[in-house]
Amino acid sequence: MATSADRFVHRSNPIDRMGRTVVYTGELLRHPVYTRFLHWMVGIFFFLALLSGFGIYLPWIFRFFTPLFGGGATTRFLHPWFGLAFVFFFALQAINWLQVMRWTPDDSRWMKHIKQYVTRSDSVESPETGFFNAGQKMQFWEIVGGCVAYVITGVIMWLPEIFGRILVAISYVVHDISALVMLFGIFFHVYLSTFGEPGTIQAMTRGTVSEGWAWTHHPSWYKAVTGRDPAEALEEAKRRNTPPPLPPRTL
Repeated sequence: MATSADRFVHRSNPIDRMGRTVVYTGELLRHPVYTRFLHWMVGIFFFLALLSGFGIYLPWIFRFFTPLFGGGATTRFLHPWFGLAFVFFFALQAINWLQVMRWTPDDSRWMKHIKQYVTRSDSVESPETGFFNAGQKMQFWEIVGGCVAYVITGVIMWLPEIFGRILVAISYVVHDISALVMLFGIFFHVYLSTFGEPGTIQAMTRGTVSEGWAWTHHPSWYKAVTGRDPAEALEEAKRRNTPPPLPPRTL
């Protein structure tokens, strides 16, 4: 039985009407225009905040970043606004994805096989993997926690005369550690969406994925949206791709 964590239900809004998603034969709709818009806004403002932050806090290493933003003073002015924009757009995405990001017993079972996922010893995900797997959900909630940390520590650092030196010093440490943890997760996300799992990035560019990608990486979601058994679909694809036997040779 499909659960709310297996299938993403999206209500159309004005941003969806600003673009379009073309689903060709053999493809499934993965992410509508609104989701893709939020995803790229989150990514853009994350890296703007990251680069400006490196230029501010480690100028002896990353001093070449500050000219990109108009100099040191302008970089210091823009950095908190980049951060707020990142948190704002991710908050919208969190609301958008909240239903499918709930932790389920299936996710706990997925975590027990995370070694096979990392080493890619299993070519197909476990059958209960829904719209997002447990690893994706963990990263989502890590970013939620990071955003909370950014807002709290960012406000303290923004207004040092109110909170005092001790809180400001602690905030610098928490802020920087949160950024490094999130940066590691983002790099892993970029790797998986490009080289690690070919065909994934198409979900955030065109909004669609192939049926083969769906039954390989998210079998339960595939079954929820198509009504077909992913294992049977895989076997059918194998039969189609198997060349016919050669005719017997005659002497």
